[in-house]
Amino acid sequence: MNTIKTFAAVIALSASFATFAGQTVTATSSTIDGAEAKIAAQAEQAGASSYTITQAFSGNRVHMTAELNK
Repeated sequence: MNTIKTFAAVIALSASFATFAGQTVTATSSTIDGAEAKIAAQAEQAGASSYTITQAFSGNRVHMTAELNK
């Protein structure tokens, strides 16, 4: 019975991490600071502890992509 409880706990923790790991968000703005502020807001809303900007492109507008970290 103890093994089943441990297994269930491991599955629950793994499932919650798996749904969060690798989650990416994107934002578009007219400035780099504006795009990063949108990324930060999305990360906070998702409950992420931090984020890593993986791409940023600028032309007429700035497009930024980030991976959320738990």
